Amino acid sequence: MPDLDVCGIGSALVDVLVEATVDQVDACGLVKGSMQLMDLDAAEGVHARAPGGIERSGGSVANTVAGLASLGARAGFIGKVADDRFGAVFEAGLVELGVAFGRANGDGGTGRCLILVTPDADRTMCTTLGVAATLGPDDLDESLIRRAGVTYLEGYLWDEPQAKDAFRKAIAVAHDAGRRVAMSMSDPFCVGRHRSEFASLAAEDLDILLGNDAELCSLMEVDDLDEACRRVRRPGLLVSVTRGPLGALVFEGAEGPVVDVPVQGSPRVVDTTGAGDLYAAGFLYALSRGAGLHACGRLGNLTAAEVISHVGARPEHELAPLATAVLGGVPAAHA
Repeated sequence: MPDLDVCGIGSALVDVLVEATVDQVDACGLVKGSMQLMDLDAAEGVHARAPGGIERSGGSVANTVAGLASLGARAGFIGKVADDRFGAVFEAGLVELGVAFGRANGDGGTGRCLILVTPDADRTMCTTLGVAATLGPDDLDESLIRRAGVTYLEGYLWDEPQAKDAFRKAIAVAHDAGRRVAMSMSDPFCVGRHRSEFASLAAEDLDILLGNDAELCSLMEVDDLDEACRRVRRPGLLVSVTRGPLGALVFEGAEGPVVDVPVQGSPRVVDTTGAGDLYAAGFLYALSRGAGLHACGRLGNLTAAEVISHVGARPEHELAPLATAVLGGVPAAHA
């Protein structure tokens, strides 16, 4: 039996969250709502046009792992940081949650993500990966992968050639140990950059695919979500597609029902940063406890609702009560 529920592999970043206007986003030459990779000088130029902000541990899959820990899961994370202030901030954010950190060290700067949050709660991200971009096969803590029921991969890292090799190795290690592999599609622009490779992963290597409607439609090169769902289906693949305020669709295998999981109530929306990350936390936690597809989607909706109710991509309130509300008497994490 695995003694970890999920081990995430992703970009080890520190988020710098700044409240900005749409005009400021436009003045920086950014596509509102997107994630753009840039060097440190370019990011500092954007920050000069939209100054201020608060620093918090971040990174897409790292946020999911933080959410899992808040729910009561036993979780691990593999990522690469430098021996600098941001590296210390990132590690502290995981250690205080009890996450097993498979830390890889690199020379240079720890990655950071400047997040411009506009009044409509949308977020535009300017990411400087730093040493996170150099994560390679030799940086993987294989023991954490073998110990985890699910290894969760961050699509953003596919931008880096050596990270691709690390992902392929992680998939092999996990499957050799009889574990499942999940991946986040991360961003429609990320899908567009790597469509054929992501489609190949979904068709052959993944057990679980997570993303939103725009990402799945981009992956399948169609405008109709129902058609995208039909095209991605195959035996052995579990798919969850989020649709913002409409909730999520969840389905498994080549046939069977598409489970529609609507959002309950009208969640308060302050900042959508981390919504998909925390949806994944709720979904994967419920899945690790043997819950059905509707319950997995429902808990994902609730954990996403918590994170969008405040600024920042990690939960401000303990998430375990949400799990209890959805799953009833939740079993303890694996001993």
